[in-house]
Amino acid sequence: MGSLPEIRSEGTLIKPLDPEEFRKQGHLVIDFLADYYKNVDKYPVRSQVEPGYLKTRLPDSAPTNPEPIEEILRDVQKDIVPGLTHWQSPNYFAYFPSSGSIAGFLGEMLSTGFNVVGFNWMSSPAATELESIVMDWLGKMLQLPSEFLFSGGGGGVLQGTTCEAILCTMVAARDQMLRKIGRENINKLVVYGSDQTHSALQKAAQIAGINPDNFRAVSTSRDTAFGLTAEALRAQIESDVESGLVPLFLCATIGTTSSTAVDPLTPLCAVAKELGIWVHVDAAYAGSACICPEYRHFLDGVENADSFSFNAHKWFLTTLDCCCLWVKNPSALVKALSTYPEYLRNKASDTKQVIDYKDWQITLSRRFRSLKLWLVLRSYGVANLRKFLRSHIKMAKNFQGLIGTDKRFEVVVPRNFATVCFRISPIEIGGNQQMNVSKEEATNNVNAKLLEIINESGKIYMTHAVVGGVYVMRFAVGASLTENRHVNLAWNIVQEHANALLNTL
Repeated sequence: MGSLPEIRSEGTLIKPLDPEEFRKQGHLVIDFLADYYKNVDKYPVRSQVEPGYLKTRLPDSAPTNPEPIEEILRDVQKDIVPGLTHWQSPNYFAYFPSSGSIAGFLGEMLSTGFNVVGFNWMSSPAATELESIVMDWLGKMLQLPSEFLFSGGGGGVLQGTTCEAILCTMVAARDQMLRKIGRENINKLVVYGSDQTHSALQKAAQIAGINPDNFRAVSTSRDTAFGLTAEALRAQIESDVESGLVPLFLCATIGTTSSTAVDPLTPLCAVAKELGIWVHVDAAYAGSACICPEYRHFLDGVENADSFSFNAHKWFLTTLDCCCLWVKNPSALVKALSTYPEYLRNKASDTKQVIDYKDWQITLSRRFRSLKLWLVLRSYGVANLRKFLRSHIKMAKNFQGLIGTDKRFEVVVPRNFATVCFRISPIEIGGNQQMNVSKEEATNNVNAKLLEIINESGKIYMTHAVVGGVYVMRFAVGASLTENRHVNLAWNIVQEHANALLNTL
């Protein structure tokens, strides 16, 4: 029998983790990003490209032979950067912030560099143990009740996003309830939020198998600053119970996406607890601010909730993705989400001495997210993190004050944190009787037009919401590089474009 032919590949053998080459290329990438941050305010904040722009710039197949990192970075600058909306620009005031930091970035580098897959304790003990320690640190900073901490019988886990946090807790609540009433009754389960609750709740309900007819978005009003009232929740629950349905899950929000409205936890939890409804508190945006004593009152009543989450990747200097979730009853998550195949069996797990975070989340694989949160907490400290958050709130107060100096504009809802919802007032705009358009509709149209021309300028970027039928522009302060001068400049830009637009009416 002859010997097998030698298989040769074209070119030299690649060395994907050569330390010296890594050092050289890594320095180039760091320098590239440092220059990017240094000059990020010079780019149009919202990308100005048209759909499909990149296909015309890049080849239609991958290269056969290697290309140098210098050439690749030149193409990043030439082709990729124009297609970015610059979330780290100091002139970014859209959606909610995705605040970056040196510590967050370096923590991400370390996590990516080690590249461990920490699904259970054995797969990298440090990843599990650091996460449980950091989550207790952060829980104490937020003054969460001890029942949410590992030290008090609960515990915290880092998810990717709020969508995952809500889904995991809903599945835990679902299975807990179905063990009581029988799995065949899943179509009777009802999920509650307000008409201001993030769409992540509805998406979670869909994935969790909740009957779409049993999803409740309870109405809110301007009278209560768009917070969900206990009276409205109770009325909906009583109606559902009378119809033979089973209330399951309530998502209460601290800082809604549209207007940063706050649902009052104490009365809502009192209603929910009468029927054993799982209460999840979503503080994705505003939870960060609650490490400041003067904002902690927004979490009053959380002691009666079952789970709580906030996104450290929004306003807490920790790069995407990093959603912090605490639960009072970790076993409810584990019972709903655990699988234990033979190939994952090990002594530490079998003896139940350790946490296996794979059983607290949707996926098996998981990243070493706690490393970047640990770096952020250690690099800046609680005192400086509070100063950082307060600086943004102060800038938002300044912007609100500037609006107050121009009677053509109005703030539509109370400002709770660092987001201001405002518009050109209906006083400035008449209805178009020929077009059968009411004054309110005309006002909405003008504000939508104003926002679009502001964003098209590339100088600043804001987004909108519709609350109670009113179209508002949202000015969300929170980018790490934003200073008060950028806020003042933004107001000048708003006024400049408003002047031009109103002169055409």
